[in-house]
Amino acid sequence: MSDRRRAVNVRRVYEPADPQDGYRVLVDRIWPRGLTKADAAVDEWCRDIAPSTELRRWYGHDPDLFPDFRSRYLTELEDPSHREALRHLLDLAEPILTLVTSTRAIEISNAHVLAERLRAAPSA
Repeated sequence: MSDRRRAVNVRRVYEPADPQDGYRVLVDRIWPRGLTKADAAVDEWCRDIAPSTELRRWYGHDPDLFPDFRSRYLTELEDPSHREALRHLLDLAEPILTLVTSTRAIEISNAHVLAERLRAAPSA
């Protein structure tokens, strides 16, 4: 078992892709407004890993709700509906994975929570 942390980055999908991004995966349930697939420069769209519609609507990116959102989203990631998508992203996280999101405040986004979860997962 490796002790090294996975290289998982988080970026806004509206920022230009960087060669250091590695494999880029959009992790939002809804396609980013005003962006074509070519302009997004994503290798994959994994909407199955996004928070449920109910959780996303409840949260509304309210910074005061972030701690509770984080906890609820981590719980959702253990559901069978998310488990396969999470395993898929873990497979992609070698050597570099960049999670992209349309959210402005990435430090309080599902992509940020997901990146932490992927980094903390034990290596195979």
